[in-house]
Amino acid sequence: MDPNAPRKAPDPKDLERLARVQRRVVSVLAITTVLHLSAGLVLAAGHVGEDRLDAQLTLLTIATIFMAGGIGATLVVNHRRWLSPWLLLGLIPGLVGLWWIVL
Repeated sequence: MDPNAPRKAPDPKDLERLARVQRRVVSVLAITTVLHLSAGLVLAAGHVGEDRLDAQLTLLTIATIFMAGGIGATLVVNHRRWLSPWLLLGLIPGLVGLWWIVL
């Protein structure tokens, strides 16, 4: 650090771009993590014995709740309303799991 040449103040536009990139990275990490968790729960529901339908449905319900929560968290991180039609995507793990278990 040179005391004769102090650093310039950061440009507000650069700070805004940095914050936007940080939000996108956190969003991608959150969705990826929750998607893997939900997929794992759906796979676990498929490996539970067929006589334990209650356990299978519970695992699918938990997967659906986690997915919807992850989508809601991503919306909040991006400064959007959490109550959105995008939350309907959270139903996908439950529906896929039901299809997989029934067949």
